[in-house]
Amino acid sequence: MSRIVVSLGGNALGKNPEEQKLLLKNVATHIVDLIKVGHEVVIAHGNGPQVGMINLAFSESSSTPNMPFPECGAMSQGYIGYHLQNSIGNELSKQHIDKSIASIVTQVIVDENDPAFNHPTKPIGNFYNLEESQKLEETMGYNMVEDSGRGYRRVVPSPMPIDVKEKAIIKSLLRDKHIVITVGGGGIPVVLEGHTLKGVAAVIDKDNASAKLAELIDADILIILTAVDNVYINFGKENEEALHDVSIERLEKLIEDKQFAEGSMLPKIKASISFAKNKKVSVIASLANAEQAFNLEAGTIIKG
Repeated sequence: MSRIVVSLGGNALGKNPEEQKLLLKNVATHIVDLIKVGHEVVIAHGNGPQVGMINLAFSESSSTPNMPFPECGAMSQGYIGYHLQNSIGNELSKQHIDKSIASIVTQVIVDENDPAFNHPTKPIGNFYNLEESQKLEETMGYNMVEDSGRGYRRVVPSPMPIDVKEKAIIKSLLRDKHIVITVGGGGIPVVLEGHTLKGVAAVIDKDNASAKLAELIDADILIILTAVDNVYINFGKENEEALHDVSIERLEKLIEDKQFAEGSMLPKIKASISFAKNKKVSVIASLANAEQAFNLEAGTIIKG
């Protein structure tokens, strides 16, 4: 049996808590199918829409203090983790499977000298007009940029993960046959100052965090579930092509040819390559094809 890290996209989790709970019922069924045949499962998830919603609620409130961004990330880990625990736990009970599941509030260590801190690029939260944007820059110290003609948004750095603080706890839970939810939203980014960890206002790409976690816990397979069935080249054109079994070398050449969009598929491909290079298997597939992807029968499969 395999140790599998499943990475769920934040956008695939719905636009509000009720929608998220509904969508996760389907996810839970597929994950329990993995568990009941003996696989060890670790679940990671995005939080882009959710952490933006939490951050916005505090920043626009006149009656509560503004909440620092690392704390907003921790809140998103908690409530998404609760929904995952509840959905998967209910499906386990339904199928009479005696397994425990736990969410870990996870700190992911990044390098304070990562160049990303000098070039914030990750959009979060709501859209604002120019006047509102300038006020936020003056009063809150935010970095605001124009986003695709839709208005101005706050951007934060997106550094690369270098370690997961709670990895020993995760390994211990897996040894005891528990199901683990971790590195939610890419983890809470922290930097090491002497012997102290300090949270920073940043967003770690959840697929990079999932790949790093999969490496640290010696997983066999990394599965990234997203909105499309496969990785495509010439996407949206007449000669569009879905990639199925594909080598690391071909993907790296396609990256050189700029076949993949910076803000969507490229980070998933780079994370998949990074993990597969350890003589492992990565899969990028749609949430709808999760069951087949878990059996390596759907999606884009990358083997090292």
